Amino acid sequence: MDVSVVYEYFPTLSEKQKSQFQQLHPLYSDWNSKINVVSRKDIDQLYVRHILHSLAIAKFIQFAKGTKILDIGTGGGFPGVPLAILFPDVHFHLVDSIGKKIKVVQEVTHALELQNITSEHQRAEKVKGQFDFVISRAVAKTKLLFQWTHQKIRSNDSNQLENGHILLKGGDLEDEMKEFGRPYQQKDISDFFVEDFFETKKIMYIPK
Repeated sequence: MDVSVVYEYFPTLSEKQKSQFQQLHPLYSDWNSKINVVSRKDIDQLYVRHILHSLAIAKFIQFAKGTKILDIGTGGGFPGVPLAILFPDVHFHLVDSIGKKIKVVQEVTHALELQNITSEHQRAEKVKGQFDFVISRAVAKTKLLFQWTHQKIRSNDSNQLENGHILLKGGDLEDEMKEFGRPYQQKDISDFFVEDFFETKKIMYIPK
C-alpha cells in the first residue's frame, strides 16, 4: 500500500504535505534497516498500519492552532510525526524512554524540515511542561499512562474537545477500562477507515 491511501482519506493536503508523507516510507525503510523502529513485516504496510493509524486522531479531532501535544512512547515517531505533518500550526513534543528511537525521530524531523516537533529521550512521568492533550499508541495500560501524565494536562481548553488523553488502542479493552475507573469515550477507527487492519482498533478519549 503506497502513500495514495493517505491522499484519499485526506484530500485537502498541500503539495508540501503530500511530499512530506511521500518521504516517510524511504526514510523509515532506511532507518529500519539500522534500528528496529517498526516490525520488519510492517514496513511494507507503513502507510496503513502506522501512518493512517496515527492519523485516525485527526478524524476524531481537528486541533486548533497553537495546541500543545505530548506524544508518550512515540517509538520512531507515531502518532506524532504524521500528525505534525497534518497540523503544521500545532506543537508536538515526542518522548520515548529508548534513546535510539528518539534519534530516529530527530533525523526524520530534520529530513522533513518539521518546525513544530521537539523530542526528548525521557520517561513519561519525568517530562516537564503543560500540554492540551497527551496522545499515545499502544504504549501501556490506560490507568498507568494516566498516572504518569494526568498532571501535565493544562486546565484551560482551546479546542472543541476538553483537554485530556487521546489514546490509540486495540483489542478487547473492557477489563482495562473497568480497572481505569474514570469516564471516557470510545470511538471505532473502522468508522473512519475501511481497511481490515482497523477492525479492532479504537480511539479512547479521556477528558481531564
